[in-house]
Amino acid sequence: MIAASHAAPGERPFELDMRIGTGEHTYDWIDNWAVIPDSPEGRANGRTHGVVVTRDGSVIVFHVGKPAVLVFDRNGSLIDGWGDRFPGAHGLTLVTEGDAEYLWLTDYVTGEVVKTTLNGQTVLSLPFPELKGFDDPKYAPTWVTVFEEKSGGNGDIWVADGYGAAYLHKYDRNGRYLNSIDGTGGAGRFRHPHGVYIDARKRDPELYVADRMNRRVQVYDLDGQFKRVVADAADTSACAFIPKGDFTLIPEAPYRARITVLDPDDRVVCTLGENDAVCAREGFPNDRKLAESGRFITPHSAATDAAGNIYVVEWVTGGRITKLAKS
Repeated sequence: MIAASHAAPGERPFELDMRIGTGEHTYDWIDNWAVIPDSPEGRANGRTHGVVVTRDGSVIVFHVGKPAVLVFDRNGSLIDGWGDRFPGAHGLTLVTEGDAEYLWLTDYVTGEVVKTTLNGQTVLSLPFPELKGFDDPKYAPTWVTVFEEKSGGNGDIWVADGYGAAYLHKYDRNGRYLNSIDGTGGAGRFRHPHGVYIDARKRDPELYVADRMNRRVQVYDLDGQFKRVVADAADTSACAFIPKGDFTLIPEAPYRARITVLDPDDRVVCTLGENDAVCAREGFPNDRKLAESGRFITPHSAATDAAGNIYVVEWVTGGRITKLAKS
């Protein structure tokens, strides 16, 4: 039996565990592992859009509220928060440079794309792209990926203008604009290229694009040349891409409600928390009464820790943070 859970901001009810998945992708579902602070912004919006896990096991969540960046310990207790300038808090990416860890944050309301230290000190801000003819007044970046040096990369930065003019913009490691692509040289013009990810686990690293409104994943080389569409992810609703060992997790919303697991050959292994029927229910996606243990509403991003656990954040009013504990 599936039980409902309707935790409000600032409230951590009892945890109702259940097991989901299959084989090596089996997890214990922990509802409301962490919750956002109770605040006017959290109650009015509070959507939890981004999540990463740092080297020390801290879980950082980027949400629409003040402060926008929330830091939780391994037990889900809030230990820090910062950032009052992100009304469109959205994509969150963790990168490592030498011994230091940094965050990339995107704000689709202000158009800010910024690299910070873990405590919020700004290191680099990316300028508005200098694309010839790019005069669309709406620049609404949603995600960042970096070709990290730790993976043999050169530090190039790709930004997805997912809610704006639907381009991907490329910058060098110092923030100098290089070029842009819009999908026309590939499977077709992007429509909401929401998430972007460089898979450096491959011999020839590739750029994955969550072409969300076109319901597909496009793949490019790092020069922006089209390679293929991921055939096994047809009719997807991909938001982002999260590496987990040799596998890739794809949170899907709002046309689907699940996390899809791909193998190294981009074949679907299984899904987690599948709940596609919720997308047609009254109140979707903002009614918290739609929340059920073991089932997602709008999984927007995820992160993994060293023990193989998965932390999932959802695009839902009041936020939703679930832990999938490796069983």
